[in-house]
Amino acid sequence: MKILFATSEMFPLIKTGGLADVSGALPLALQALGADIRVILPHYAATRMEWFEPDGKVWQPVILGQPLTIRSGLLKDSRLPIYLVDHPVFSARQGNPYMGPDGNPWHDNPDRFALFCRAVVDFAMRDDADHWRPDIIHSNDWQTGLIPALLSETQSIKNVFTIHNLAYQGVYDRATFERLGLPWSLWRPDALEYWGNMSFMKGGIIFSDYITTVSPTYAKEIQTPKFGYGLDGLLQHHANKLKGILNGIGADWDPQTDHYLPFHFNQNDLLNKYEIKELLQQQMGLPIEPRTPLLVHIGRLVEQKGIDLLIQAIEQLPNEPVQFVVLGSGEHRFEQALRQLAAQRPQQVSVRIGYDEALAHQLEAGADAFLMPSRFEPCGLNQLYSLRYGTCPIVHRVGGLADTVVHADEAHIADGTATGIVIDHLDSAAIVWAIRYFQSLYANETVFRRIQAQGMSQDFDWMASARAYHAIYLDTLQDHGDDQQNEN
Repeated sequence: MKILFATSEMFPLIKTGGLADVSGALPLALQALGADIRVILPHYAATRMEWFEPDGKVWQPVILGQPLTIRSGLLKDSRLPIYLVDHPVFSARQGNPYMGPDGNPWHDNPDRFALFCRAVVDFAMRDDADHWRPDIIHSNDWQTGLIPALLSETQSIKNVFTIHNLAYQGVYDRATFERLGLPWSLWRPDALEYWGNMSFMKGGIIFSDYITTVSPTYAKEIQTPKFGYGLDGLLQHHANKLKGILNGIGADWDPQTDHYLPFHFNQNDLLNKYEIKELLQQQMGLPIEPRTPLLVHIGRLVEQKGIDLLIQAIEQLPNEPVQFVVLGSGEHRFEQALRQLAAQRPQQVSVRIGYDEALAHQLEAGADAFLMPSRFEPCGLNQLYSLRYGTCPIVHRVGGLADTVVHADEAHIADGTATGIVIDHLDSAAIVWAIRYFQSLYANETVFRRIQAQGMSQDFDWMASARAYHAIYLDTLQDHGDDQQNEN
């Protein structure tokens, strides 16, 4: 089974969010199961080339008159093959892969990722005698949505398409469709045309043999108007080939071995966790108070993540014996509000704008609770990291958060299954309630240790997810049809 995994980012080469973590971990797990899997992604200016070991193989296709270079190599410290698609629209542009310095998407993103999709198809379809040709292309999110559409007239390569976040669909006007030089056969309601515009995401949904998304609950949610972002009817129509598979977390997120941590710990000995907490309090400019709960939030500062509601909740707790740390970047208004809050309450609130991988690991390890009040969350990874590190997740019951966190009510505390705090209605008052409820749990050391231990005992290893994807690949290749897909 030969799989070409197409993605717009991959850790540790380039990362802006959870897609990179998935792209960095799932192929390795599939490789361990015996799949011949290779990853293809753009070569950005910010790509960390120290993680790429070239093997000397180079392809130089010309696509729509534009010369590209595709370099072959291996991911450092593994035997995972990598292909980097190099063109100036990627490699000559500094900064974020998707966003300009003004915080808005690059104006030519449709052109850039259409070019990438064409490069993937060209590479996969090469007829050189010694060329590796995939049986399946596994595409991820809107940036790769044109791959199944471009391959729709050929039946030689199967397609699996994963929706990581349906809110980002790659929707552009008809003029863009015309500029991209796409076949006119794709301009129709049952193809790329979407209310007079074109949609990359729609192409991936319609033309793939199988659609996955990153949690079972999210697979159901996106078939409803509330979470479907206009594609709920289409996804209902294709429900027979849609399946939710929960993401896993990699071995680099383990408090017993994490190389970003100054000390290591496990569920039987949490002493070093509290040592890390005190170091964090010092590093973040907060009073060193071991028994004061430390609550953290790491993520994009956007409405999806509920950061506006979290800011409002923190504002309502000026005198609570609790500390807050926020790490992230996003909309300017939220960055400014957080900076102002930290300036007003330096003894209680600390903010770091930007992203720091080492600090993220340390915050997960040293915090007492992780705040994740997302309005929607396809899977979420931070709540999984938190569980593994003995950090109580405080979440909204949506998507993967609903699938992975068990609310610490009396019944679940009593039977030993509680792992965090889950709110059903999301507003600032609910977050305030959740923080105060957490404080009451934290004050009862016996109960809180039980919740920590239960969370740390959860198994979110990538191998379980990889086996589910492996089964989908087999089913896709066997082409059992809709009835067999319904059984899955």
